[in-house]
Amino acid sequence: MVTTVTTSVAGHQIKIETGRLAKQADGSVLVTSGNNMVLVTAVSAKEAKPDQGFFPLSVEYIEKFYSIGKIPGGYFKREGKPSNESVLSARMIDRPIRPLFPETYLNDTQVVATVLSTDGAFPMDVLASLGASAALHISNIPFFGPTASCQVARVDGQFIANPTPEQKAKSDMEIIVSGTKNGLLMVEGEANFVSETDILAALKFGHQSLMPLLQIQEELREKTGSTAKRTFKTAVIDADFKKTAEELIKPLIEKAMSMKIKQERYAGFDTAKSTAKEKLTSTMTDDKLKSQREKELSKIVEEVKYNVARAMILDKGTRIDGRDLKTVRAIANEVGILPRAHGSGLFQRGETQCLATVTLGTADDEQNIESLNGAYKKKFLLHYNFPPFSVGEVGRFGGQGRREIGHGMLAERALKAILPDHATFPYTIRIVSEVLESNGSSSMGSVCAGILALLDAGVKIKGNVAGIAMGLIKEGDRVAVLSDILGDEDHLGDMDFKVAGTAQGVTALQMDIKIDSVSFAVMETALNQAKEGRLHILAEMEKVIKVARGQLSEFAPRIETIQIKVDKIREVIGSGGKVIRGITEQTGVKIEIKDDGTINIASSDPLATKKAIAMIEAICAEAEVGKTYQGKVMKIAEFGAFVEILPNTQGLLHISEIANERVRQVTDVLKEGEMIDVKVLEVDRAGRIKLSRKALLQ
Repeated sequence: MVTTVTTSVAGHQIKIETGRLAKQADGSVLVTSGNNMVLVTAVSAKEAKPDQGFFPLSVEYIEKFYSIGKIPGGYFKREGKPSNESVLSARMIDRPIRPLFPETYLNDTQVVATVLSTDGAFPMDVLASLGASAALHISNIPFFGPTASCQVARVDGQFIANPTPEQKAKSDMEIIVSGTKNGLLMVEGEANFVSETDILAALKFGHQSLMPLLQIQEELREKTGSTAKRTFKTAVIDADFKKTAEELIKPLIEKAMSMKIKQERYAGFDTAKSTAKEKLTSTMTDDKLKSQREKELSKIVEEVKYNVARAMILDKGTRIDGRDLKTVRAIANEVGILPRAHGSGLFQRGETQCLATVTLGTADDEQNIESLNGAYKKKFLLHYNFPPFSVGEVGRFGGQGRREIGHGMLAERALKAILPDHATFPYTIRIVSEVLESNGSSSMGSVCAGILALLDAGVKIKGNVAGIAMGLIKEGDRVAVLSDILGDEDHLGDMDFKVAGTAQGVTALQMDIKIDSVSFAVMETALNQAKEGRLHILAEMEKVIKVARGQLSEFAPRIETIQIKVDKIREVIGSGGKVIRGITEQTGVKIEIKDDGTINIASSDPLATKKAIAMIEAICAEAEVGKTYQGKVMKIAEFGAFVEILPNTQGLLHISEIANERVRQVTDVLKEGEMIDVKVLEVDRAGRIKLSRKALLQ
């Protein structure tokens, strides 16, 4: 039976339907708003894999080009691997639902969102996020939902829920807010130097906009009668064994937790685990039981670490590395350490180290992207690399994973607002962040290193940006907000909240939590504490470099910009691109011509640039009355000669203006192909040019 529920958010009608499509999935819904439709399915394995130690949730966001009536490009003419935009959408769906599964539920679970139709007027990832929650909510998969998401923009001081592309273009912020009725679960977005107060107001507006979407999911569940959730087995550790192990492990973990250096601390954790194995399992003769107990010891060690770290913070106000709740780790910065890169910066905060480079390119270096919303070009690229050696591990190298794509986009959003306008700085800018060490918030370290590299490259940015990661420990009414969290505090804590911005305001933020929700009071505390930390980090960065260097790297291309009349563009390009191709071949420069007549000429050789500019100006030059030109006789007629005084520009030299004396025949004085000096006497309204040779002879 087909069941439908409908609501409205900010004037957009949203409908959820179930019972018609993909009925063999555990949960399946079709979410529609106008011409936008996305099918979301949820399926979970009936049993967990043997010895499964984590929750294997996967979320796929699949864009179909038929949804916009297009055939994909490329050789195969079919959808290939997910684009970066698809990966980011999948992450946005995943992050709010992940903390709402039971901790002990370890069955393989997959959520698939398939875009079936779109007109680009509504944010599809918002519909897909709603569909993921609804599909799980009406299924028998254990899930403590529902959740929903909303995109928030601000235009002319007014907040707008789920804005159109036109509204987003005018907005000073674009933030995705996800949550339950109790509070927020996830935040992701960018802003143009917006205050913490306004950010908090946007989050409250977004959360309030979720309420109708949460309500219709409850209504859908009631209508379908899908209230029972499946039962599942939870592995139970023998109580006596667990107690003995905890008593043995706890003092060793506490000792390890007092070690400030990450590798020493991890060695202490390994010692605790190996000591427990030696004393509790080495004498066991039942191999099956022994294997089981060793796996259980790993779980017990993680539980003890979790409890010890949280108790240290809540009971003593002391963190793993000995800091208080607000202190930022020691910071060290360097710039200009790579001689051939156009700019480079090394940022070290505690045991997190990021090396960023800046490369300046031309229009040829822009990235062409084909998306459901149309093809476009990116002039700013930030690539984030997280090699396994950064955490002291061995791993494979290959393509970028979802984590690297997500962290790179967060850093890109943080820096996008401070880049110079392309009209005044017509470069393609690529930043690469190499994470060389990681122990907490390498994405925010990438932001700081990126700023150092931009300043070193001589890019005149609009402001310096720093980023910081905040954490949360919450046990009942006891709450501790942590500044500049370690990797362990991220893993053992309840929140990872990253905020980047200038001294004037926020440029990007991202929040994920592991509990059912976080209140706005905690959010306000975290935002204000993050500002304090951000300003401290900025001050440390500016001790090394505060403003952009006075000139670009000698290895960077120089781009000169000139303006020509629009009706001259065709002449500069030439038939089939012949003219512009000839200029580039003769000079070696790169030339970009825009529809408004702006021409960017790029080269690392200033003389080549000047030569190309002179050639273009010669092509675009127009005859000036009273000016003398050396021209070529192109054609002779009875009444005079046509003389080319500029490229593609001819004037009439009348027979009466050839010489002082009377000329009977033009050919008595002039020959075709001859070079002569002539003076422009007149240019009429039609652009016809009257020339004189006689005026120069006098």
